[in-house]
Amino acid sequence: MLKRFAPLVPVAFTLLLTACAGYAPQPQATVAPSLPAADEPTAAQLADLTDDQSYELPSLADSIRERGLELVGTPYRFGGRSEKTGFDCSGFVGYLFREEAGILLPRSTREMINLKAPLVSRDELEPGDILFFNDRGRGRVSHAAIYIGDDQFVHSSSRRSGGVRVDSLDDRYWSASYMEAKRVLAHAPTENNPLHRR
Repeated sequence: MLKRFAPLVPVAFTLLLTACAGYAPQPQATVAPSLPAADEPTAAQLADLTDDQSYELPSLADSIRERGLELVGTPYRFGGRSEKTGFDCSGFVGYLFREEAGILLPRSTREMINLKAPLVSRDELEPGDILFFNDRGRGRVSHAAIYIGDDQFVHSSSRRSGGVRVDSLDDRYWSASYMEAKRVLAHAPTENNPLHRR
C-alpha cells in the first residue's frame, strides 16, 4: 500500500511548498489614535446588534408601557378604541400594540386569547405581555390588560372605576380572575409576521 502512494509524496510536497510561497501575510490594522481600544464594542454589545429580537423587544415593551401610562384617566367606552372617545379593554390593548409596535390584534378578548403566541407563566412575566382575566373565576375570558412590571398592569377597567388605570396582580379580585398571559411581542415586528401591520 505504501509503495503505491510513494510516487505521490514528491508531488504533494511540491504543492505544499507552492501554496506556502504564495501566502503573503497582511499587515495588522492599527487602531487610529482618535479611537482608543476601550471604545470598541464588547462581545455582548455585538451579540445584541445581531440578535434582532433581544434588541427590539425591550424598546417595544417600553414604548407600549410608557404610552399606556400616558393614557391613564382616559374614559372607558364599550367598543371604544380611540383616545379621543375612550377604550374598552381589548380596544385599549389593540390600540397600544398597533400604534407602538405596528401589530394588529384581533378586536375581541375572545379572539385575542387564541393568538398563536408563547404562553408565559405568571412568575416569568415581562413588560408588554398581554394578560387575560375571566369573570370572577367562571372560566371564560372577559378582560385583557398589559403587564408593565412589578406585578402591575395597565388596562381600561370599566366606566365605574375610571377607565384606563393601573392595578396590581396582587389585588384579590385580579389574582382570582387571572387566567394566563401571552408574549405577543415575541413575534414582532418582522415583515413576514401576519400580525404586522405593514
